[in-house]
Amino acid sequence: MSSAKRKTLLGVLLLLSGIIAGLVLSSSLNIHNQSIAQSKEVSLQSKSILDQLSTALTEVSDAAKPSVVNISITKKVSVQNSFGNFFDDPMFKRFFGDESPFHSQPNKKHESKALGSGVIVREDGYILTNSHVVKDVDEIMVKLSDKTEYKGKVIGADPKTDLAVVKIEAKNLPVLKIADSDKLRVGDVVLAIGNPYGLSQTVTMGIVSAVGRSDVGIADYEDFIQIDAAINPGNSGGALVNSHAELVGVNTAIFSTSGGYQGIGFAIPSNMVKSVMESLMKSGKVVRGWLGVNIQPLTPELAKSFGTKLQKGVLVADVMDGGPAEKAGLKRGDVIISFEGKDAESTRMLRNMVAATKPGTSVSLVIVRDSKEMTVKMTIGELPDEKQIAKTEPSEQSQQSRLKGLSVQDLTQSIKERFNIPAKVTGVIVTNVSEESPAASVLKQGDVIQEINRKRINSIKDYEHVLNSLKKDDDLLLLINRGGSFIYVTISNKQ
Repeated sequence: MSSAKRKTLLGVLLLLSGIIAGLVLSSSLNIHNQSIAQSKEVSLQSKSILDQLSTALTEVSDAAKPSVVNISITKKVSVQNSFGNFFDDPMFKRFFGDESPFHSQPNKKHESKALGSGVIVREDGYILTNSHVVKDVDEIMVKLSDKTEYKGKVIGADPKTDLAVVKIEAKNLPVLKIADSDKLRVGDVVLAIGNPYGLSQTVTMGIVSAVGRSDVGIADYEDFIQIDAAINPGNSGGALVNSHAELVGVNTAIFSTSGGYQGIGFAIPSNMVKSVMESLMKSGKVVRGWLGVNIQPLTPELAKSFGTKLQKGVLVADVMDGGPAEKAGLKRGDVIISFEGKDAESTRMLRNMVAATKPGTSVSLVIVRDSKEMTVKMTIGELPDEKQIAKTEPSEQSQQSRLKGLSVQDLTQSIKERFNIPAKVTGVIVTNVSEESPAASVLKQGDVIQEINRKRINSIKDYEHVLNSLKKDDDLLLLINRGGSFIYVTISNKQ
């Protein structure tokens, strides 16, 4: 190839290289410009909103944390010798003597330590916590937010609500204002403050998931606030506060299968807390109102049997002798639909309303009897300290059927003594329920049948007479006594 041709080819190659380099550079510059164009800044409005939220949560936390304390408890427990008296045998003593390292020792006391939380409710040293935190302890130490420590003393405890009051010798302590928990709404923002796993002054945020939770199985009187703010071991007794840094509840428990937080926590509402706390500080115990009745939910089947179309209300299953309800004229089968102008929508609601009423207070109940609505005036009594007399939640009776395959006999005095049945109870006692009987899932040996379809049963003769008078398609309404408690059950012929 001639020199001229080589120069021409080289020039063409250089020109092409330049064009390609230009295109590549232009493309990269365009991509860079696009990436710059696609990146976005957070708007000033959004920044402002988030800054305000962050500032608000910080202020609420700073206001509430000084009133939340760390509670550490010490409990002495017995540690048993796992070998028992094995090494006390004379053969071993012959070789090792009484100084043998294997010689059995008496049970030793071992110190068990645990942690919880508390809330300062009075500036002179009264602190609210959970009953289970301070139950059967030997020593209580309370650490304030400034790390100062005091020895605590239990003033009173109420296992029925899982609340307790502890006193320390201190003054001018920071106190949380107690808010009206009835004003809480689902979705409200709340903060849970406590000492999970001993990590003091921990704050978690969440919302109110539900209110009025009962049948959780934590305490006898339940009206829990359900929250999704993290509650872990050590949080028990800590504060649940609203957006105004006011106490709306006392953190009590978590729902967990692993022992850790899983998104469901429970707190005792401040309105219940306040009444229990005041009673504990005044007398060391809780004085509760008492109607003197056994009550149970009004199911659609029971409502039908009692001739009422009500969907709400509480059924009176028994009236205690000499109690406030008997003096006011309440009877078995009455349906309580309101208490002091508030609807009695469930046994839990009625129970809590009555318990929160001061004994000696005159109240008004609206009841339905024989399909007629009437008002009853009565004076609230005091719940006795003995075993829980007004046991309101009977065992589940959902699988009802007729009385086929049931064996009964007259309730004699000797049978009453054998089964520890109260003297006033009359009827026939169930002696056997065959496995094939439809009633096997409902009735059991020892149940006393007192009424069938509102007709009194005093003997085998009455029992057979009532059964023989029933029509084939009749549903049954039974009043039975089980373990000293009266309950109504319905038995549908359709089941």
